[in-house]
Amino acid sequence: IGVLGRVQSVSRASVRVVGGCWWGGQRRRRRSRTSGISPDVLRAMANAAQCGASAAPDLEDISVNASRITTLHDAACARGDQMYIDPATGYKVMTADSHRARGNCCGNGCRHCPFNHASIPMGERADRIKAPALLHGTFASLDNEEDEPIDVLFWSGGKDSFLTARRLVQERGGKSRLLLLTTFDGASRIVGHQQIPISEVVRQAEALGVPLLGVPLWSHIPYPTRVAEALAFVGNHRAIGRVCFGDLHLEDIKMWRHQQLGPVCAAMGATLATPLWHVPYPDLTHELTASGVPCRVCAVATGPSGEGSVGGGAQIGDLFNADLFARLDPGVDAYGENGEFHTLAEVWNATTGDPLGLLALGE
Repeated sequence: IGVLGRVQSVSRASVRVVGGCWWGGQRRRRRSRTSGISPDVLRAMANAAQCGASAAPDLEDISVNASRITTLHDAACARGDQMYIDPATGYKVMTADSHRARGNCCGNGCRHCPFNHASIPMGERADRIKAPALLHGTFASLDNEEDEPIDVLFWSGGKDSFLTARRLVQERGGKSRLLLLTTFDGASRIVGHQQIPISEVVRQAEALGVPLLGVPLWSHIPYPTRVAEALAFVGNHRAIGRVCFGDLHLEDIKMWRHQQLGPVCAAMGATLATPLWHVPYPDLTHELTASGVPCRVCAVATGPSGEGSVGGGAQIGDLFNADLFARLDPGVDAYGENGEFHTLAEVWNATTGDPLGLLALGE
């Protein structure tokens, strides 16, 4: 197998091979799909995420000693060792160098897979990847006659991301130059502010027919480093022209992105872009209505102790529409840009059947 654990008298049924390691337990269950997300389900997802709920433990998951992982791994590589000892479990974990020596992805969701989990079946990747990997689609779908660089859109799953994707498709005359990129917590499989499982983002990508790159975040890897790894992976397959965000008007967030990610993008010849910057809210609302895509509140801000909602009048499960605008507290940003609430774009429920506006483009 390549990695040996401390296994004692276990039945074959209770053991599985994970990334070259013997480990007892059950594989994570794939989340069920429904035609839509009910307010009760959304509320449960948000509450579970806020309470720190996480997926079932996996030997290849980063342990509580995550800050030590990089040091242990790099030291093992420097010594020429093929493995290092995980400080939490005592198991041996294969290094990236040992995987490279093997020559290809084994498909077991290894912690240090240098092949972007190419051998994990697409339908299982959302639950299993530890490094950036495609969760839907292929790079081949990004081919275009002009061979132009593609746009990489940081996709949270919310209304701002969706409206940005729609704008990019309109600008480009189609979706063959668009790749979605979503970061999520590697342990819980929850997408940051939206507090939704990454499987819901995969569902969005499937409905839109746009390739999606999943980027699991771990505490031992700095955010700019992980993003650089993800963009480099994309860059190995397609040239990147723009790295896009759905920012609307918050100067500090835009500045942070330029400071943290600007050098990463510049190094690969790409630029940062915010296509919806300072677009008036009435125009955005008109565009959202034209898309026929319902957006639903999936997370609201809470007080410092986690008690009581300060979502400005928005509640989990609310539709993002005129009724919600009328209920928001005075001074609350209508689009929740100050973090009052976040939404999920239910693109699979688009009443027009054309969420990205492709029909108008002749596609």
